[in-house]
Amino acid sequence: MSDTRAQITICGLGPGAVGDVTDRTRQVLADASRVFLRTRRHPSATLAPNADTFDHIYDGAEHLDTVYTDIADALVEAALENEGVVYAVPGSPLVLERSVRHLRRDPRIDVELVPALSFLDTTWARLGIDPVEEAVRLIDGHTFARDAAGERGPLLVAHAHAAWVLSDIKLAIDAGSEQSVLVLQRLGTSDESITEVAWPDLDRVVEADHLTSLYLPEVTAPVARELHQSVELVHRLRQECPWDQEQTHRSLRKYLVEESYEVLDAIDQLDGPGVSDASSVYADLEEELGDLLFQVLFHAELAAEAGEFTIADVARTMHDKLVGRHPHVFGDVVASDATAVVANWEAIKKTEKQRASIMDGIPSSLPALLLTEKVLKKADRSGQTADADWISEVMSRPFDPTSESSIGQHLLAVVELARRNELDPEAALRQVTAAARQRFEAAETAGIDDQLWVAG
Repeated sequence: MSDTRAQITICGLGPGAVGDVTDRTRQVLADASRVFLRTRRHPSATLAPNADTFDHIYDGAEHLDTVYTDIADALVEAALENEGVVYAVPGSPLVLERSVRHLRRDPRIDVELVPALSFLDTTWARLGIDPVEEAVRLIDGHTFARDAAGERGPLLVAHAHAAWVLSDIKLAIDAGSEQSVLVLQRLGTSDESITEVAWPDLDRVVEADHLTSLYLPEVTAPVARELHQSVELVHRLRQECPWDQEQTHRSLRKYLVEESYEVLDAIDQLDGPGVSDASSVYADLEEELGDLLFQVLFHAELAAEAGEFTIADVARTMHDKLVGRHPHVFGDVVASDATAVVANWEAIKKTEKQRASIMDGIPSSLPALLLTEKVLKKADRSGQTADADWISEVMSRPFDPTSESSIGQHLLAVVELARRNELDPEAALRQVTAAARQRFEAAETAGIDDQLWVAG
């Protein structure tokens, strides 16, 4: 060691039980004048009863990313003031210890590592496997989506110490009940536990602690790296972007509507006249769907901050609802055509929502044409469809262009006529409006004062 640099001796407290701590670590702790523990939340921390800990940094940090750099900086400062300190960490100093990683890169100090038994050794013993022969990959739970991208196992996931970590891990894999995981907790202690849990229940039934890890013998579905990156992106924007920090569910409402309509515009282009480059149109649709997905992720992030639900809960609820509403696919109900499927869907939804009327649940904020179409469809499915005589009677009434009631009745009849002929009245009006707009723009460019552009 040089004369100008202090030394930090880093020793490991083993996987859990005091009996697994090496004699070398015990001696280092006994001889040290100043000892720091990364956390006292470890069974073997009792070997250093007078040590300082960094639990206050964990408890007070807004972002986990800063915890380990803050610990390293505090240790370096203490080492320079005390001509060296001892730093004791859970397990082994070289196994998934981020603070140790930062310390070893710091040019102001010399680092001495004292090897120790890690949680890995106990894990292999309990599982009865050779990690080399099985080609097990060790993954940090905090970066699971990134580091396990494309992997299909076997995987051992460490740092699975909190419900939010389990939720993030579960979100990263698009798997159902066929995917299971072994939850390893407090191995080597008197209350160790190894439990097999179905993947959907990972963040529901497991009470994670600082001695929790996961073992996946085989991953049945690849890790959804890109989706998880998007979730992390929204989370960071909420932390660091002033505009995003100010948003609420209500303030984002208009953007959700705008992005939805932009998706519709992109879809309309797929069937538009004169489309010569389908790839370009699909590229536009891809981009607009991404913008809409961002709105979904943003609302889920706000709900997570409120402690209500996460995007994983949104995905799970969607999955379970669709399974329940498709008994002809996932159950023993027979549905021979699309009409039967819709009838089953409406009946199930009415029971689920405990609705008194089939009309309940139609959003009143829908555009008028779409709202009208939905009401008429619902009525038709319940056997209360308008008959042909009613349509003829309405259409034959004298039309009063100054009366909202007269205009409304005629529009209602037109929507019903379109529906009966399997036409989309919203799309029909949009199509002729777009054509009229093009004619107007052409007349405007040519400098023609032609009042007939609307008719076409």
